[in-house]
Parts: sequence; structure tokens; C-alpha cells
Amino acid sequence: MAQPHPQRWLVLFGVWVIYAAFGLIASSLAPLVERIELDLHIGHTAMGSVMGAWQLVFIAAAIPCGFLLDRLGMRWALLLGALSIAASAWGRSVADDYLGMLVAVMVFGIGGPIISAGAPKVIANWFEGSSRGLAMGIYVTGPSIGGICALSLTHPLFLPLFDNQWRPLFMLWAAIALAAGVVWWLLASLPSIRQQTDRIHDEAPLPHRAVIATLLAEPAVRIILLMSVGVFMISHGLMNWLPELLVGYDMSHELAGYWATIPTVVGIAAALTIPRLATPKRRFIILTGLCSALFLATVALQFESRFVLFTGLVLQGTARATIMTVLVLMLVELPGVGDRYAGTAAGLFFAAAEFGGMLGPLAIGMLYDFTGNFTAGLAICTAITVALLVGAGRLNAMTRANKSA
Repeated sequence: MAQPHPQRWLVLFGVWVIYAAFGLIASSLAPLVERIELDLHIGHTAMGSVMGAWQLVFIAAAIPCGFLLDRLGMRWALLLGALSIAASAWGRSVADDYLGMLVAVMVFGIGGPIISAGAPKVIANWFEGSSRGLAMGIYVTGPSIGGICALSLTHPLFLPLFDNQWRPLFMLWAAIALAAGVVWWLLASLPSIRQQTDRIHDEAPLPHRAVIATLLAEPAVRIILLMSVGVFMISHGLMNWLPELLVGYDMSHELAGYWATIPTVVGIAAALTIPRLATPKRRFIILTGLCSALFLATVALQFESRFVLFTGLVLQGTARATIMTVLVLMLVELPGVGDRYAGTAAGLFFAAAEFGGMLGPLAIGMLYDFTGNFTAGLAICTAITVALLVGAGRLNAMTRANKSA
């Protein structure tokens, strides 16, 4: 776009609202693990499979959803995503056994990739230059805010409000997701915004297989996809099990809920500052620093000291909220991707990432059942961060080699 669109911030707000609902529902199971397990008569392994169920569907749906975004356009596609996550929340409220809860959570995996891939596509289409990094930092605060609400307000506010029943709470989350979809659709339907969005999607894309083959032919794309698996394995694993981990350190459920929001609160500040600094000149230094912070976080979470735990949670929040943003920013700015195929590229990214997102909660839950604690799961997370550091170094070496060629 030759000139910045005057209403691009309204578009960003619409995306932010939907992404906040996404984060709210994605984090909603974590503070209710004990109650849901008791009501449905399941253990940690089964609960871990429920937590990772939507990521399994996400993997299969991400690439088709990326194509949907590139062909259908953002206005209707993101509305469809919001309706899907609302349906998932409602399904959880009526589930009366393990299978019912599993299916309800899997529905989230249909709408999730539309939102996850749609958000960076919106940013790539409506923002340019330094404002693109800022916009990406802003939109990723959406799921952070949603996660904070789910983790910190479930026990002290919402459960008492609903007579300590968890099912009405999911009905409330469904209503919020539905309202978020309506807000997005109304904003995207404004004449000037709708006209711009329609113009963006006038060009017919290449065949699906040709686009995927072109993207995967790039070594940098493959490395970013592999790194996304590790990042999401740690992110989703810790996000879902963190309250229970903290309860194991002699915290009450209420206190653990508050402490579990520390990474999210810190992540909001990090997301608003670090992506703006991740210019091509400094990007790999920042990426290496974030991977190092995540390494230290996974080590610190293995200690019961409140000070060490607090430090680890701060480091985790700083890294978790920004590594994904930096990787996506690198991906959409690679040659051959650009605005036109940002949806498909983001679909590939999140398809790979959610493979890790599925394995993280499941692996940590299984290891807990085998060992009786979270030590082995945290050790695996630490090993993954070492692999992320290797990947960041490889990307840096490839970029320097291309510049000197």
C-alpha cells in the first residue's frame, strides 16, 4: 500500500479481540484440571490428551485454513474461526465424559488455525516497515490478555459467581468468543476497510501444491518450521501444566493461578517492545537471546525457591511471548512469501508448530504419571531450548552466507 490506511488500527483491534478470545479459551482448561478430572473420572494422562487434542486437529487444518485465508479473504474467514472456537467452548460446557470433552476441545482446532494464520496475514497486508513489528507485537498481546483472565480470575471471581460450577464458565467463554467474531465482522465490513480487503484478494494464487513446494524449497523456511515445533512444545506444555506444577510447590490453587499469570503479564510488555527492535540487522541477536532466556527459564522452574521460580517465570514470559512473533516476522519477510502468500506460509508455520503444541501437554502429563513429578518434563523442555539455540545459529549463518554470495 502506497500510503498507510487510516483505519488500519481498527482492523488490528478487530483481530486483537478475536485473538484475545482465542487465548481465553486456549487457557481455560488449565485452572480447572482438578475439577474436570474429578467430574469426568480421568487422570493426568487422559487430561493431557484432552489438552493436546485441538493441536492434533490444528495440524491437519492449518494448511487448508491458510489457503482459505488467501482465497476467501479475512473478513469471512476470521468470523468462521471465531464461531468455531465459540462452539468448542460451548461443547466443553455440556461434555459429560472423556470422549465428549475430547471432541469439544478438538473443535477448537478447526477455528484456531484460521485465527493464528489470519492474524499475521492481516498484519502483513495492512502494515509496512517499522509499524509491522509494532502491530505484530500488539496483536500477540491478545491471547496473553485472554490467558491472564482465564488463569487469574477463574478461581477468585468466576467460579464463585457460578456457584463453583465449571460448566457455566465455558458457556460464558463461548458467548465472549461469539461477541468477538461479531466485532471483527462489523469492523471488517466498514466500506473503506472492506474495499481494501477485497482489493488485496483480487489476484488468483498459484495452485496449492506449487505454493507449498516453493515455500518448502527454502532452507530458511524449513528451519523456522522446525524451530516452531520446539517453541510450541514448550509453550503449550508449560501453559497447560504450570498451575499444577506450582501447586506441587505448596501453593494454593488461587495463588498458583496468580503466579501462572506472571509469564503472560511479562509477555505483554515484551511483545510490545522486542518485536519492534527485531529489525533484520538485530534479529538474530534477539532470537538467540530469547532462546537463551527460555533455556534458563526451564532450568529455574525445577527449583522450589520462590525467588528462583519468579525469575524463571519472568524469563519464560519474555521468551514465550516474543519468539513466535520474531519467527513469524522472519517467515513472512522471506523472499517468495510476502503479502500474497502470507496466509499459506503462516498455515505451514502453525501446522508444524502445533505438532509440538500437541506433544507438549501430552508428554508432560504422561511423564508425570510415570514419575510422580514434573522434573522429567522440564528436563525435556530444557533439551529443546538447546536445539532452538542451534537453529538460531544456523539461520544466522545461512543469512550471512547469502549476503556474501
